[in-house]
Amino acid sequence: MVELSMPVKWLLRLLAVGYVLMLVVVPVGTIAQEAFADGAGAFFSMFTDPHVLGALWLSAQVAVQAVLINLVFGVTISILLVRYEFPGKRLLSALIDLPMSVSPVVVGLALLLVYNGRTGWLGEPLEEWGFQIIFSGPGMVMATCFVALPLVIREVVPVLTEIGDDQEQAARSLGANARQTFWRITLPAIKWAVVYGVVLSLARSLGEFGAVKIVSGNIVDQTQTATLLVETQYQSFEQASAYAISFVLAFVSVVCIVVVSILRPKEGH
Repeated sequence: MVELSMPVKWLLRLLAVGYVLMLVVVPVGTIAQEAFADGAGAFFSMFTDPHVLGALWLSAQVAVQAVLINLVFGVTISILLVRYEFPGKRLLSALIDLPMSVSPVVVGLALLLVYNGRTGWLGEPLEEWGFQIIFSGPGMVMATCFVALPLVIREVVPVLTEIGDDQEQAARSLGANARQTFWRITLPAIKWAVVYGVVLSLARSLGEFGAVKIVSGNIVDQTQTATLLVETQYQSFEQASAYAISFVLAFVSVVCIVVVSILRPKEGH
């Protein structure tokens, strides 16, 4: 490894810090500044609006449902990828990363084409059975699940690979069944990876915009999430409200990550 001189090290550190400041800290700080530009009283008064409260509550519902679904399937797929060999394993692993490379708007459009009640491949038969996907909650949850799918898996897979399966095999050799092995051996070993994956999924789900906008229809008080309301309020020149909602969404995500970082045990403990 090439040894760098002290001036070069400091220059690289300054460049890294400056990059993060300009890309993350300054924009988020500006949102916070604008949100409280008229004082704390004006900021909190924004949340007496039933439209704002309804949009925030809907965002929370969609995000929680998407996180729970991705938690179950994410852990299951992670164990499948690490512990088992099967045809198509590499293809499955590649498909998991698809949401990270495809625009959320494309995801929303794809769901619309498949599940739209009038023209979708599956939409019409589903609606005949009483299930409406597009322009309702299920479609919004599906879109959010898609964009946040890789986050749990990509946190859990490296940890499962690192710990190996020696303890799991030992537990099975002592008579433990699959359920007991998972709850007593596997899950405790990957719990912090799961927690980080859940937190990242929650932050990503709360901030989803493109895919949800396509499949929700952005109907006020019905399918309008907080991110969609931000766009509506900003375009309607109600920018103070848009800044306030944006700050809340960013604040919740940052708090979740900070709390998990504090609670996570240090290496070696």
